Amino acid sequence: MHSFFQNIEAKNKALQLYDKKLEALGVSYERIKVETSFGNTNILATGNPSNAPIILLHGSNGCAPVAIEALIGLVNDYRVYSIDVVGQPNFSEEIRPAMTDHSYGRWMHEILSRLSVKDAILVGISFGGFIGWKTLVLEEKRIAKTFLIAPAGIVNGHPLKMFWNIFLPMKLYRWRTKEKFLLRFLNALFTEQDDFAFHFLSNLFLYYEMDFSPIPLIKKSEAKKIKTPVYFIGAENDLLFPGQKLLQQARKLFPSIQEILLLKKSRHVPDQIGNNRIVEFIKAHAKQPQKKT
Repeated sequence: MHSFFQNIEAKNKALQLYDKKLEALGVSYERIKVETSFGNTNILATGNPSNAPIILLHGSNGCAPVAIEALIGLVNDYRVYSIDVVGQPNFSEEIRPAMTDHSYGRWMHEILSRLSVKDAILVGISFGGFIGWKTLVLEEKRIAKTFLIAPAGIVNGHPLKMFWNIFLPMKLYRWRTKEKFLLRFLNALFTEQDDFAFHFLSNLFLYYEMDFSPIPLIKKSEAKKIKTPVYFIGAENDLLFPGQKLLQQARKLFPSIQEILLLKKSRHVPDQIGNNRIVEFIKAHAKQPQKKT
């Protein structure tokens, strides 16, 4: 089967870093393997099984343990299913569904069906937020509320700023393998230093086939179809999806929008203070009745 890794050594290194991160979280967990029409999907389930379910989706070039770490404050109050997105550097199938149709939505609903999850709280981070709204556009019946954290597919950042601060340093690192270019990339996206991201991405940038396909923006007609209560979190200094622009557009597009949160001085990936604010935001609104739309 085709792999997005150039060699087995690079893949093994990524998966070893994954396992190391997972064990460092210090939470009890269960690995669940779900068969879907888009390939086997790996899921990390943590938290009390009797608690309300949260479906957690990480961002591009990421994995389930990173999403748990960011929102670990949810584990004591919810049954968290953190999903390894297919086609990403993790334990799920190396298959990338099409982004221009309902493929990601079908994949998600197959997972929800296999898990027998109903009335789930869907939490999508970055590319996981794109999957979140794609899921709602297709079918909403198993989802009670959705929280989209700096989601892809709503707005885009300034192309020159993204090229100079994100894509160029990444290309230069792949070409010259000098640490300063990787650090420049990380500094543009991360609010605080992240050692795991440094080691994980240093491997991916050199030996992994990243997907640079443009992510389609949601259409007004699609957003209008969504009846599920949606909550948006934006980051003020996010170069990919600028927070103020994101939240303004979300208010225009989504009739079912409930509340918003802007993380001041935060880049695309928040620091621990920002993640704590997100956790409290989710906890505060997850059980409240939605506004009428």
